[in-house]
Amino acid sequence: MNYTLHQLRIFSEIVEKQSITKASEALYLTQPAVSIQLKNFQEQFPIPLTEVVGRKLFITDFGKEIAHSAERILEEVDGINYRMQSFKGRLAGRLKISVVSTGKYVMPYFLSGFMKANSGVDLVMDVTNKSRVVQSLENNEVDFALVSVLPDHLKLNKASLMKNVLYLVANPNHYQKILLSKKMFVKDTPLIFREPGSATRAAMEGYLQKSETMVGKRIELTSNEAVKQAVIAGLGCSIMPLIGIKNELKEGTLKIFPKRYLPIKTTWNLVWLASKKLSPVAHAFLDYLEKEKAKIINNDFDWFEKY
Repeated sequence: MNYTLHQLRIFSEIVEKQSITKASEALYLTQPAVSIQLKNFQEQFPIPLTEVVGRKLFITDFGKEIAHSAERILEEVDGINYRMQSFKGRLAGRLKISVVSTGKYVMPYFLSGFMKANSGVDLVMDVTNKSRVVQSLENNEVDFALVSVLPDHLKLNKASLMKNVLYLVANPNHYQKILLSKKMFVKDTPLIFREPGSATRAAMEGYLQKSETMVGKRIELTSNEAVKQAVIAGLGCSIMPLIGIKNELKEGTLKIFPKRYLPIKTTWNLVWLASKKLSPVAHAFLDYLEKEKAKIINNDFDWFEKY
């Protein structure tokens, strides 16, 4: 056996992404380079690690076993590097955070200064929908999660970061008259939803129930960015977090339309399991947030006060 750590990392990424193309993007390598390393890795085993069915890549049972071993080996290697840096007096380790999709507009600002000050810390941030974020908490896969609605079935500690506000928005060139009328705004206007499991979807449905609004045509999309582009294109209107539409409001491609019971107001919270034993890196990050949170909000989110 002459496989390398580089091959183990590539194979682990392929298993995680279930795709050579996505693995190459995540590793900043060309697709042919990843394919060659997978081929070289496979040649060292008499049993297939992967198989292709209908142009889709699948990991065999044997491949999954090898992937589990590879993950343990890589964790040990990373641990050696972290311990070496710790002996040099540097904060070192891995910080793992799961973020709801809209949180990608928030979390980087609270991470930037910490990561710059601690070069020995590696960051793993998964951006997904609320259901997956909650699952990662339940499975103890992450140090922290960023959510705007707290799951009520888990015992969590939290650090509140900043407010989250959702408004009804549309492209004014397409829906100005309908949205300004006193009629129920969705009667003649398609309403664009996020997918089930999204916190934004839950907030929209809660608003519709509270306001007793009947929905006409519904459109469902699977990312906040897709919803935004659809609204800009005039496919319909939506209730969206203010945090993700700053530039569009400034440019006039989106406009906020006041309605009863809006805006919806929540809070962005960094949460973690109450029973979790936090690592030195996780503790250091919480200390950083306590000291720097107000400054970050004042410097990067002062535009919120206009709305």
